[in-house]
Amino acid sequence: MNIRMIALDVDGTLLNDHHELTPRVREAVREAAKRGAEIVLCTGRGSTSALPVLRELGLKGTMITHNGASVVDSESRAILFDTAIPHDLASVYVNYCRERGIHFDMNTAFDLYVEALGEEAGTMYRNLKAQPINRDKEEAFPEGLVKLSIYAPKEVMDGVEAEWGKWKQELQFVRSGDNFIDVQSHDATKGKALERLAAMRGISRASILALGNYYNDLGMIDFAGTGVAMDNSPSEVKERADAVTLSNNEDGVAVALEEYVLL
Repeated sequence: MNIRMIALDVDGTLLNDHHELTPRVREAVREAAKRGAEIVLCTGRGSTSALPVLRELGLKGTMITHNGASVVDSESRAILFDTAIPHDLASVYVNYCRERGIHFDMNTAFDLYVEALGEEAGTMYRNLKAQPINRDKEEAFPEGLVKLSIYAPKEVMDGVEAEWGKWKQELQFVRSGDNFIDVQSHDATKGKALERLAAMRGISRASILALGNYYNDLGMIDFAGTGVAMDNSPSEVKERADAVTLSNNEDGVAVALEEYVLL
């Protein structure tokens, strides 16, 4: 199998549940890169918190961030393309969260803004290596807004998901983890960004391997010639994938790369 591009989700896929990159996974990814495959982190994280993971891999290159809402170059920090959210549409979700005391952040390609930062949210950002910028709620929304992220306990997120599902969907929301919901443009998905990047590179779908673990990974799993789900994925994600590897706590990425690339 001639794999020329490997799209890797980060949290729950590349990293284990302790937010660690294990030696076996790191070496497998590096070896795949040495053999000529372009490694593309394809994550719900913003660019700033994805960069440390790429550095730990010892790699550089293009990253698909914010679930496909922005695509950036890791060295120049150039934005290859992004998909902005109109401020009037974003305000509906922001006001909903403000009224209910639900934590949210606002994201541009490289920056992450918060209006408040409790202890649990602070720990979450530290684990993600993200550095929130405090803003006053009276300030105008940041220019180049590409994503809103909502963070709360799972039962709260379940309720938000159910309620928002009844709304007219002028923006899309996607569950990116048990404790997260991301809000962005309908044109922003990992699958669409991966398709656009592959076209820029002249790489066919058949030459792309994608690995992910959650609902926000479905687009890239569907688009890739070979889409692989982690064993820690929900059943709906596993059913859409071409194959299932071991979990993120069992070096599943390395196992998949050893099977499909490092033959």
